Amino acid sequence: MSVAALIVAAGRGSRAGEGIPKQYRDLDGQPVLTRTLTRFLSHPEIDQVLVVIHPDDRDFYEASVAAFAPLSPALLPCVYGGDTRQDSVRNGLEALAASAPDIVLVHDAARPFACPELIERAIQAAERWDAAVPGTAVTDTIKMIGSQSEVVSTPDRANLRAVQTPQAFQFALLLDAHRKAAAAGLHTFTDDGALAEWAGLPVHVFEGESSNIKLTHPADFLEARRRLEGTTMTYITRLGTGFDVHAFGDGDHVWLGGVKVSHDRGVIAHSDGDVILHALTDAILGALADGDIGTHFPPSEPQWRGASSDRFLAHAVGLVRERGGIVDHLDTTLLCEKPRLGPHREAMRQRIAEIAGLRVDQVSLKATTTEKLGFTGRSEGIAAQAAATIRLPEVNP
Repeated sequence: MSVAALIVAAGRGSRAGEGIPKQYRDLDGQPVLTRTLTRFLSHPEIDQVLVVIHPDDRDFYEASVAAFAPLSPALLPCVYGGDTRQDSVRNGLEALAASAPDIVLVHDAARPFACPELIERAIQAAERWDAAVPGTAVTDTIKMIGSQSEVVSTPDRANLRAVQTPQAFQFALLLDAHRKAAAAGLHTFTDDGALAEWAGLPVHVFEGESSNIKLTHPADFLEARRRLEGTTMTYITRLGTGFDVHAFGDGDHVWLGGVKVSHDRGVIAHSDGDVILHALTDAILGALADGDIGTHFPPSEPQWRGASSDRFLAHAVGLVRERGGIVDHLDTTLLCEKPRLGPHREAMRQRIAEIAGLRVDQVSLKATTTEKLGFTGRSEGIAAQAAATIRLPEVNP
């Protein structure tokens, strides 16, 4: 059976940080796309390889394939993608229709570590099932959440798989499914397996590879380079502190630790005035040496008026993870005479853990009065101080 590989390289890769699209970035001396193409052009069962690119990336593409041409007749002329990944894949399939391979493997250009055995399993899966995707077992517990971040259900992870590429299909079936989706006005499928499911095709899962990572964030590139260099990831520990204060004003509640607490006063604040979440946000930003909450969410901008502070904390935690880091522990002390923390402590710990994606035992929450001293002692306002311990990948100069 004839086999074609369709490499999707038309994306912008904005989550990988500033710079050229991630598929053309240097990875230990070679563009990512070059490394990905090498995996497929060197496989004995791949007859054709076609790359779908963005119209603005022609020069990057030509530089990435210079090492192959003219020695790789299997590498077909590239085609331009569309507005969405689905449109790009369909453009590639339409270009392959002239030769009409029996099997097509659709693969992300930003997955440069697809091993020969994985490619072989993909081809065999398409021969056996017509439509199949590689998947790896899920090791974390997965939560389905609602509009208020509440847990709706906990699926049995034994039945869950994290799906990768290359995804494998009988060519005619996938092309027909794409044409039907386009005719129905659907253009936002980000996964060809999901599109095939929509078209009524039974999709099976074959064994993926944990090493078949997709380069999405800057930390992924760091890990990929370490893998190619044969080194292991090492981390440095950082500690950051934060402090926040708000004066009391009119109102009947305050937000603390992401929990609405009844009180005879409110707080005067641009956002919801959650001193605990604000202090934690600044503590994490401090550990990152990345400014403060006002830098990222300027109070002069109307969009943050009345904003829920869980967005601030989630943003700070996201910055840690984008850099390949780990949040180890969050610790906060609330300073006020009232309201009392005790009745709400566990609910706040749970909420902070949910926002930050941590276990509850990684969140500490304490409270103290100031013995009637100062503005908190006079019940004029409320304050919180926080500490955050994180780990970041160690980068050698």
